[in-house]
Amino acid sequence: MSAAAVEHACDSEPRKLLQEADRIMEALPGHRVEIIGGVITVAPPPDRSHARVLTNLMLPFLSAGLHGNETDVLQGIGLWLPDGDDYAIPDLAVVDTDADEHLIEFNCYDPCVFRLVLEVTSSNYRNDLRNKVTAYAKAGIPIYVIIDRHHARVHVLTDPLTDAYDRHEVYAPGQQAALPDSVGAEIKLDVAQLLKAGGCPTDDVSG
Repeated sequence: MSAAAVEHACDSEPRKLLQEADRIMEALPGHRVEIIGGVITVAPPPDRSHARVLTNLMLPFLSAGLHGNETDVLQGIGLWLPDGDDYAIPDLAVVDTDADEHLIEFNCYDPCVFRLVLEVTSSNYRNDLRNKVTAYAKAGIPIYVIIDRHHARVHVLTDPLTDAYDRHEVYAPGQQAALPDSVGAEIKLDVAQLLKAGGCPTDDVSG
């Protein structure tokens, strides 16, 4: 997603970040406001290609039965992060069905209920490829998937460490990105199909 950063990293009272995030959300309805590494980012509503790739992504998860039994497949659910008052709102997530019992604050949920988070990149792709990698690893999110529209690749990161992932698989068009069984079902993502849905130039995507 596209995002503009509002620098508040040196704020001595972290609660002010949440207050500022709340103010921005009220002023900009429909925008996605997150705090990653003590910095507020503001993303406008997704464009058609971004929304289309998310819809295409949900289909294999739903077909595999991951929604409604032990897990739910959800867009835009808040994830509370371990650093200060940081939080993220992943584009897509697979969460345990008892997530409501693990609400922390600011309409965000404990990382323990997240089996997978997924981001679809836009102009601020570095945030998804760098800052959120660190944030999600610190939170112990077991699987982080990035649909990287800028480089026409799909990234699957697993085995979180202190501030990075031990395994980082990169898939190109023509390949199937296999997700770990820990998500709750056998899932393979068609890289070319997803990138085309995401509006990647046709000369960068085969298949």
